[in-house]
Amino acid sequence: MSAHLVMLGPPGAGKGTQAARLANHLGIPAISTGDIFRTHVAEHTGLGVIARRYMEAGEYVPDQITNAMVRDRLARKDALEGFILDGYPRTLEQVEALDGMLKDQDRGLDAVIELVANHDEVVERMLKRAAVQGRMDDTEVVIRRRLEVYAEQTEPLTRVYGERGLLVQVDGMGSVDEVTEHMLAALAE
Repeated sequence: MSAHLVMLGPPGAGKGTQAARLANHLGIPAISTGDIFRTHVAEHTGLGVIARRYMEAGEYVPDQITNAMVRDRLARKDALEGFILDGYPRTLEQVEALDGMLKDQDRGLDAVIELVANHDEVVERMLKRAAVQGRMDDTEVVIRRRLEVYAEQTEPLTRVYGERGLLVQVDGMGSVDEVTEHMLAALAE
């Protein structure tokens, strides 16, 4: 099935899990910017060498580099019939860049799925995950700040995609299977 989708949601809402499940169901790749970065760095591509410098310094990879990596990934054969972007776009500038990439390829987005989650429940979920994985830096204060930053950065994106009629909001706080079912039902509407 052909589908060109973006997955939004706060940290801990299950974006990666749901993107993978939906991609499997639709037979299209789930594309995570984190995976793209790691692949370019591991393969020592020109973009990867540049990105690595920023990543090792603990800084954000500039939009210009991120956009170039996403453009390259969307042009690959497995993504020509569809994709789910997870972690991109994150800014209005990236929305504009994605619009340009898709226009150049004569395609557009079918939907932008936002997993909506109660912040207190997300904090609890992430604190449990941090304890299991030994992530001592994932404290409640840090997690709540990440949620604030996400809300600040993402609100303009949800507004733009909502105005375009592409935004589909799904409750991300049920079981993994329930969220997947809700997502599929919302996309079918």
